Amino acid sequence: MEKVPMTISGHKMLNDEYDRRTANDRHTIINAISEARAHGDLSENAEYHAAKEQQSLNEGRIKELETLLALAQVIDVTKLSGPTIKFGATVTIVDEETEEEQIWQIVGNPESDANEGRISISSPIARALISKEVGDSIEVRAPGGVRSYEIADVKYI
Repeated sequence: MEKVPMTISGHKMLNDEYDRRTANDRHTIINAISEARAHGDLSENAEYHAAKEQQSLNEGRIKELETLLALAQVIDVTKLSGPTIKFGATVTIVDEETEEEQIWQIVGNPESDANEGRISISSPIARALISKEVGDSIEVRAPGGVRSYEIADVKYI
């Protein structure tokens, strides 16, 4: 299988979620199943079925996290430098039409969160940014049409 690139903080975030799901959530769900089972007839016991569904979802996510962590290629962004945009870069771009400034860090798929300013390496905007430098312009196809951005700054923090 292919390695999954991620930052140190993204790897830690996934490890923390794995630890929480295996150490805390798993036991809480098992207790909920035991309690619901004590209520009697399982065929009409909504609490039991809800707890079993929750268990299934939790175990599925645990398996997913195990796979991601096993395939992780952890990259220390602070050791990267240079003018060219690559994985881990924090990039400031300016919309050429509206002059609106946006700051994005290019990260691995499992750790991306647009609300937190982290975009996936496989996203259209990240793919357009890779290998570019400050001063370059890029075009990105968006649902509202093609958008043009100028790269204002590149940092590795």
